[in-house]
Amino acid sequence: MDQNLASLLYLVASVCFILALRGLSHPETSRGGNRLGMIGMAIAVAITLAMLPEIDFVLILAGVLVGGSIGTAIALKIKMTALPQLVAAFHSLVGLAAVFVAAAAFTNPAAYGLGVPGQIGAATLVEMSIGAAIGAITFTGSIIAFAKLQALMSGKPITFPMQHWLNLGLGILTVLLVIWLSTAESSVAFWGIVAVSLALGVLIIIPIGGADMPVVISMLNSYSGWAACGIGFTLQNNLLIVAGALVGSSGAILSYVMCKGMNRSFVSVILGGFGGETVGPAAAEEGEKTYHQGAAADAAFMMRNAEKVIIVPGYGFAVAQAQHALREMADLLKAEGVEIKYAVHPVAGRMPGHMNVLLAEANVPYDEVFEMDEINRELADADVAFVIGANDVVNPSARSDQSSPIYGMPIIDVDKARQVFVVKRTMASGYAGVDNPLFYLDHNMMLLADAKKMCEDIVKALDQ
Repeated sequence: MDQNLASLLYLVASVCFILALRGLSHPETSRGGNRLGMIGMAIAVAITLAMLPEIDFVLILAGVLVGGSIGTAIALKIKMTALPQLVAAFHSLVGLAAVFVAAAAFTNPAAYGLGVPGQIGAATLVEMSIGAAIGAITFTGSIIAFAKLQALMSGKPITFPMQHWLNLGLGILTVLLVIWLSTAESSVAFWGIVAVSLALGVLIIIPIGGADMPVVISMLNSYSGWAACGIGFTLQNNLLIVAGALVGSSGAILSYVMCKGMNRSFVSVILGGFGGETVGPAAAEEGEKTYHQGAAADAAFMMRNAEKVIIVPGYGFAVAQAQHALREMADLLKAEGVEIKYAVHPVAGRMPGHMNVLLAEANVPYDEVFEMDEINRELADADVAFVIGANDVVNPSARSDQSSPIYGMPIIDVDKARQVFVVKRTMASGYAGVDNPLFYLDHNMMLLADAKKMCEDIVKALDQ
């Protein structure tokens, strides 16, 4: 294929990736964004294969069929609540791929137009080592994140004395190995970079607690992009550079936004949860404090007679897969003239956009879904705030209790509504491990049940 034509098509693919990110920024345009991303990737793969002088298409097709079949099976079986760990698992594969490509380029540079062994350019070796290092960190870090989210290991921070000094030492060692590799082209230096980076990936993630995992997933996404970008420089592939930089920069920005949404230090999280996760006091046991417990009939009566109801879904809502039952409940209320709006916290459901996807799956109208900053001003005028499966993101301690670990975290101000209903299985604390004073307010009523079952019971009560 002509090089100029290939460059032009690579540019088209790059534009598709940019427009895909733009489309994914809003639920209404997310489907189109996904399509553009797939088109861009199809163009990129096709042009890359067409530019290779000698290629075994049978082997390539076999790899596509095997990988595609595995991916399809996973996509069909995966639950929405398991998406965070699925994303972590995928990130690990991206990181591992970067390590494999770097290793292949180092051991057989002639196949990539990088010269012959012993005569690879210093700049190329630096690019190669950066791609391999970030890829290795992404690989093991993503595996640890997956294990924590999948409950294969404890979600609590794992710390030990001098941990951060060890991380610093390994970071300095990595830099020294990169310098050695770029000056002497030593295979010991290259594999030393990979080994040290694999260890760093584990050590950076294990001290990060479960409450920070959404940020970690986003940050690992960023790492995978920068790994691809580094390998793009090694292979002199402009599309890989552009795509990697897009993923890397967007992931970093998203991580920063999420840190602000959770009142976490961005630098502390990306450096391995410096100091570990601060865990607040355990939630009050049932009976230690007075709370009002209600039933589906109470919620149905109050919401039926309300003018405005604001629904706040959270992770418990996602776990219960209650989106369709909630949509049915909302439709019945709207049929009786009740104004319905949905309030979504930036990190609701453990991943950005997770809650929007669940609501869209139940065909909730996009114009009824609002982000926290948009809806907070309306909560004081709401007759009912219906909190379903959310906890920390509606905890008023974040506004008023300076001793709370979540103090300063932006929350949805449901306590300002005239009446609050909170749907939870138990009175246990949320992911941050702190008690929620909202539960004990006079104008709050606890609906202790599975989120889907409670919505179904409310629907029955509304139908009567």
